[in-house]
Amino acid sequence: MSIEKLKANYPVKTRWIHFPLHPDTPIEGRSLAEMFAGRDIEPVRQRLKSLMAEAGLPYGERTHTYNSRLAQELGAWADTQPGGDAIHDALYRAYFVDAINISDIDALVTIAGSIGLDTAAAREVLDTRAFAAAIDADWERSRATGVTGVPTFYASDLVVVGCQPYETLEKFVQHLLAQSD
Repeated sequence: MSIEKLKANYPVKTRWIHFPLHPDTPIEGRSLAEMFAGRDIEPVRQRLKSLMAEAGLPYGERTHTYNSRLAQELGAWADTQPGGDAIHDALYRAYFVDAINISDIDALVTIAGSIGLDTAAAREVLDTRAFAAAIDADWERSRATGVTGVPTFYASDLVVVGCQPYETLEKFVQHLLAQSD
Protein backbone atom coordinates (compact mmCIF):
# COMPACT_ATOMS: atom_id res chain seq x y z
CA MET A 1 0.00 0.00 0.00
CA SER A 2 1.31 3.46 -0.93
CA ILE A 3 0.77 5.01 2.50
CA GLU A 4 2.61 2.22 4.30
CA LYS A 5 5.48 2.44 1.83
CA LEU A 6 5.67 6.21 2.35
CA LYS A 7 5.75 5.73 6.13
CA ALA A 8 8.59 3.23 5.73
CA ASN A 9 10.63 5.57 3.51
CA TYR A 10 9.85 9.03 4.90
CA PRO A 11 9.03 10.68 8.24
CA VAL A 12 5.30 10.68 7.42
CA LYS A 13 2.57 10.84 10.02
CA THR A 14 -1.04 10.46 9.01
CA ARG A 15 -4.19 11.65 10.67
CA TRP A 16 -7.57 10.58 9.39
CA ILE A 17 -9.96 13.45 8.70
CA HIS A 18 -13.39 12.13 7.87
CA PHE A 19 -15.39 13.32 4.89
CA PRO A 20 -19.17 13.22 4.29
CA LEU A 21 -19.26 10.89 1.29
CA HIS A 22 -22.94 10.49 0.32
CA PRO A 23 -24.20 11.40 3.82
CA ASP A 24 -27.85 11.10 2.81
CA THR A 25 -27.53 7.40 2.00
CA PRO A 26 -30.04 5.49 4.14
CA ILE A 27 -28.86 2.93 6.70
CA GLU A 28 -29.89 0.04 4.42
CA GLY A 29 -27.76 1.51 1.63
CA ARG A 30 -28.53 2.24 -2.01
CA SER A 31 -27.80 0.13 -5.03
CA LEU A 32 -25.25 1.60 -7.39
CA ALA A 33 -27.70 0.91 -10.22
CA GLU A 34 -30.26 3.15 -8.50
CA MET A 35 -27.70 5.77 -7.57
CA PHE A 36 -26.41 6.06 -11.12
CA ALA A 37 -29.65 5.26 -12.95
CA GLY A 38 -29.41 5.71 -16.68
CA ARG A 39 -25.60 5.73 -16.68
CA ASP A 40 -23.23 2.95 -17.62
CA ILE A 41 -21.20 2.58 -14.43
CA GLU A 42 -19.00 -0.24 -15.71
CA PRO A 43 -16.27 2.13 -17.01
CA VAL A 44 -16.21 3.87 -13.63
CA ARG A 45 -16.04 0.52 -11.82
CA GLN A 46 -13.16 -0.62 -14.06
CA ARG A 47 -11.30 2.66 -13.55
CA LEU A 48 -11.63 2.36 -9.77
CA LYS A 49 -10.52 -1.25 -9.87
CA SER A 50 -7.49 -0.25 -11.95
CA LEU A 51 -6.57 2.63 -9.62
CA MET A 52 -6.90 0.39 -6.58
CA ALA A 53 -4.76 -2.31 -8.19
CA GLU A 54 -2.11 0.28 -9.06
CA ALA A 55 -2.09 1.38 -5.41
CA GLY A 56 -1.84 -2.24 -4.26
CA LEU A 57 -5.36 -2.28 -2.84
CA PRO A 58 -7.93 -5.02 -3.34
CA TYR A 59 -11.28 -4.07 -4.83
CA GLY A 60 -14.38 -6.24 -4.96
CA GLU A 61 -17.55 -6.26 -7.00
CA ARG A 62 -19.73 -4.15 -4.75
CA THR A 63 -23.27 -3.42 -5.85
CA HIS A 64 -24.31 -0.98 -3.11
CA THR A 65 -23.11 2.11 -1.33
CA TYR A 66 -23.65 2.48 2.39
CA ASN A 67 -23.74 5.39 4.78
CA SER A 68 -20.28 5.67 6.34
CA ARG A 69 -21.15 8.00 9.23
CA LEU A 70 -21.12 5.35 11.99
CA ALA A 71 -17.99 3.75 10.52
CA GLN A 72 -16.31 7.13 10.73
CA GLU A 73 -17.36 7.50 14.37
CA LEU A 74 -15.98 4.02 15.05
CA GLY A 75 -12.74 4.97 13.28
CA ALA A 76 -12.36 8.13 15.36
CA TRP A 77 -12.78 6.09 18.54
CA ALA A 78 -10.45 3.34 17.31
CA ASP A 79 -7.73 5.94 16.73
CA THR A 80 -7.74 6.52 20.51
CA GLN A 81 -7.18 2.80 21.23
CA PRO A 82 -3.91 0.84 21.15
CA GLY A 83 -3.71 -0.85 17.74
CA GLY A 84 -6.88 0.91 16.65
CA ASP A 85 -5.36 2.40 13.52
CA ALA A 86 -5.90 -1.01 11.91
CA ILE A 87 -9.62 -0.20 11.80
CA HIS A 88 -9.17 1.91 8.68
CA ASP A 89 -7.85 -1.00 6.61
CA ALA A 90 -10.50 -3.29 8.09
CA LEU A 91 -13.28 -0.84 7.19
CA TYR A 92 -11.85 -0.37 3.70
CA ARG A 93 -11.83 -4.14 3.16
CA ALA A 94 -15.34 -4.52 4.59
CA TYR A 95 -16.76 -1.84 2.30
CA PHE A 96 -14.77 -2.11 -0.92
CA VAL A 97 -13.90 -5.82 -0.96
CA ASP A 98 -16.46 -7.70 1.11
CA ALA A 99 -19.46 -5.41 0.38
CA ILE A 100 -20.45 -5.25 4.05
CA ASN A 101 -23.01 -2.67 5.15
CA ILE A 102 -20.77 -0.39 7.22
CA SER A 103 -23.76 1.51 8.57
CA ASP A 104 -24.91 -1.58 10.48
CA ILE A 105 -23.84 -1.44 14.14
CA ASP A 106 -23.54 -5.23 14.48
CA ALA A 107 -21.29 -5.37 11.40
CA LEU A 108 -19.14 -2.54 12.76
CA VAL A 109 -18.77 -4.22 16.15
CA THR A 110 -17.68 -7.42 14.37
CA ILE A 111 -15.12 -5.47 12.35
CA ALA A 112 -13.78 -3.82 15.52
CA GLY A 113 -13.47 -7.22 17.17
CA SER A 114 -11.66 -8.64 14.14
CA ILE A 115 -8.73 -6.31 14.80
CA GLY A 116 -8.70 -6.95 18.54
CA LEU A 117 -10.69 -3.99 19.80
CA ASP A 118 -13.06 -4.37 22.73
CA THR A 119 -16.43 -5.13 21.14
CA ALA A 120 -18.48 -4.01 24.17
CA ALA A 121 -16.68 -0.64 24.13
CA ALA A 122 -17.15 -0.35 20.36
CA ARG A 123 -20.89 -1.01 20.70
CA GLU A 124 -21.19 1.57 23.48
CA VAL A 125 -19.36 4.18 21.38
CA LEU A 126 -21.73 3.52 18.48
CA ASP A 127 -24.90 3.32 20.59
CA THR A 128 -24.14 6.57 22.44
CA ARG A 129 -22.66 8.32 19.38
CA ALA A 130 -19.73 9.32 21.62
CA PHE A 131 -17.61 10.50 18.66
CA ALA A 132 -20.36 12.30 16.72
CA ALA A 133 -18.97 15.75 17.60
CA ALA A 134 -15.49 14.71 16.45
CA ILE A 135 -16.88 13.64 13.08
CA ASP A 136 -18.94 16.82 12.81
CA ALA A 137 -15.69 18.77 13.31
CA ASP A 138 -13.92 16.65 10.67
CA TRP A 139 -16.74 17.23 8.18
CA GLU A 140 -16.53 20.97 8.80
CA ARG A 141 -12.75 20.90 8.34
CA SER A 142 -13.20 18.93 5.11
CA ARG A 143 -15.59 21.55 3.78
CA ALA A 144 -13.31 24.42 4.87
CA THR A 145 -10.26 22.93 3.12
CA GLY A 146 -12.17 22.14 -0.07
CA VAL A 147 -12.06 18.36 0.10
CA THR A 148 -14.27 16.96 -2.66
CA GLY A 149 -13.42 13.27 -2.65
CA VAL A 150 -11.57 10.47 -0.95
CA PRO A 151 -8.83 9.91 -0.35
CA THR A 152 -7.44 13.42 -0.17
CA PHE A 153 -3.91 14.04 1.02
CA TYR A 154 -3.55 17.49 2.56
CA ALA A 155 -0.57 19.26 4.12
CA SER A 156 0.64 22.87 4.15
CA ASP A 157 -2.33 23.97 2.03
CA LEU A 158 -1.34 21.50 -0.72
CA VAL A 159 -3.77 18.83 -1.86
CA VAL A 160 -3.57 15.55 -3.77
CA VAL A 161 -7.00 14.06 -4.47
CA GLY A 162 -7.92 10.49 -5.26
CA CYS A 163 -6.28 7.11 -5.18
CA GLN A 164 -2.79 7.88 -6.47
CA PRO A 165 0.21 5.76 -7.40
CA TYR A 166 3.10 5.69 -4.94
CA GLU A 167 5.25 7.90 -7.18
CA THR A 168 2.72 10.75 -7.06
CA LEU A 169 2.47 10.59 -3.28
CA GLU A 170 6.25 10.36 -3.00
CA LYS A 171 6.63 13.58 -5.05
CA PHE A 172 4.07 15.23 -2.75
CA VAL A 173 6.04 14.20 0.35
CA GLN A 174 9.38 15.21 -1.19
CA HIS A 175 7.94 18.63 -2.03
CA LEU A 176 6.70 19.07 1.54
CA LEU A 177 10.08 18.02 2.96
CA ALA A 178 11.91 20.43 0.63
CA GLN A 179 9.61 23.26 1.85
CA SER A 180 10.45 22.50 5.47
CA ASP A 181 14.23 22.71 4.96
